[in-house]
Amino acid sequence: MREINLFGKVKNVFKSNRIRAQTTSTPVFQRFAKWIGRTFWGIDNSTLSNNELIFSIISRISNTFASLPVKVYQNYEEVHNDISDLVSNSPNQNMTSFEFHQKMETDRNEHGNAYALIERDIRLNPVSLIPIPPCYVMPFMNIDDGSLWYEVNINGSTRYIYNTEIIHVKHITGSSRLAGISPIKVLTNALKYDKAVQEFSLKEMDKIDSFKIKYDANLGKEKQEAIVDNLRQFISDNGGALFEENGVTIDEIQRGYTSADTINSEKITRTKMANVFTVPVAFVNEVEGQSYSSNEQVMIQYVQMRLTPDVRQYEQEYNRKLLNPIQRKQGQYFKFSVNALLRGDMAARTAFYQSGVRNGYLKQDEVRMLEDYPPAGGNANKLWVSGDLYPIDMDPSLRKGGDNSGTKTKILANENVS
Repeated sequence: MREINLFGKVKNVFKSNRIRAQTTSTPVFQRFAKWIGRTFWGIDNSTLSNNELIFSIISRISNTFASLPVKVYQNYEEVHNDISDLVSNSPNQNMTSFEFHQKMETDRNEHGNAYALIERDIRLNPVSLIPIPPCYVMPFMNIDDGSLWYEVNINGSTRYIYNTEIIHVKHITGSSRLAGISPIKVLTNALKYDKAVQEFSLKEMDKIDSFKIKYDANLGKEKQEAIVDNLRQFISDNGGALFEENGVTIDEIQRGYTSADTINSEKITRTKMANVFTVPVAFVNEVEGQSYSSNEQVMIQYVQMRLTPDVRQYEQEYNRKLLNPIQRKQGQYFKFSVNALLRGDMAARTAFYQSGVRNGYLKQDEVRMLEDYPPAGGNANKLWVSGDLYPIDMDPSLRKGGDNSGTKTKILANENVS
């Protein structure tokens, strides 16, 4: 049985933005175990908020994904209806499409999973998509019929939601898991190592310079202390300058850690993070060892290796849970457009457009719209073939060099090609 009362529960949580602690006999450390990642007294202890590399990668991934246009199509033609408006413009009363998808991708890359509750009207048409914090949701399998359900715990209340009523996008799962694996958990050891190196480096930089003083004669303890005090005072008064007297040798104690060690450690950490999040190393500002000749190749790798699987997962979730069987049979489907990320530089786009127009698979108006120019109409809305260029449906006898029953060749004149 699907629970509908959860809609009000979720809305109240988002409106109040408060979490009620349960006053039970449970030990304090266990009661706060579920509050990991929350903000207490102005302190946020989540990895996303205190690691600049993690923040940078997830920001780029979520912002790039949220920038992709998403539309409903039917047989390659764009469809404008309530469902397309819901996903493309306003998934709920508080969010734009960009904010919704940015939130979903941030949750998915931080926790491994992102959830959104589907609110429906009395005709079961989706009218709202409400994000749910991943820490409140646990997927499980009903052993009686093998169906997937979601256990949602909010404000001390537990509800069970059928799988078609929740959008669930995730990272890869193990053989015995239903929830996705968090990339940040995979990076646990790498993050600990990076933190240890940073803390050690900071301690080394905070250390006061140390010196080794050698006297030719043996000195008593009181004399040694007096010399150390005099040396400390002399360094303070003379800006760090030291003078060696006869019979005295002063050597600085060298530190065993150098800045190169920190740089190499950071390179290793950045490379590991890029591998786990499956993004080009350029996304973490690492350029050593790259063989890309242009930014276009970087984006091609990102789209193929990272973005395409993510896009496909969202499309299939939306197709299955937001479109009804009749709409799917009619050929309707969701599609995220990644073409803008693959447009390349001006020279590459010009070559592609020229090839498309001259070979008859792009209209000039289509090129104009891809470049955000208004369509011109007329001949610009026709397919042309090189010859040199005629409408593809034009009588060949009217083309230059053609024959019209032995009469003089007719050539189209005064045709404006936009």
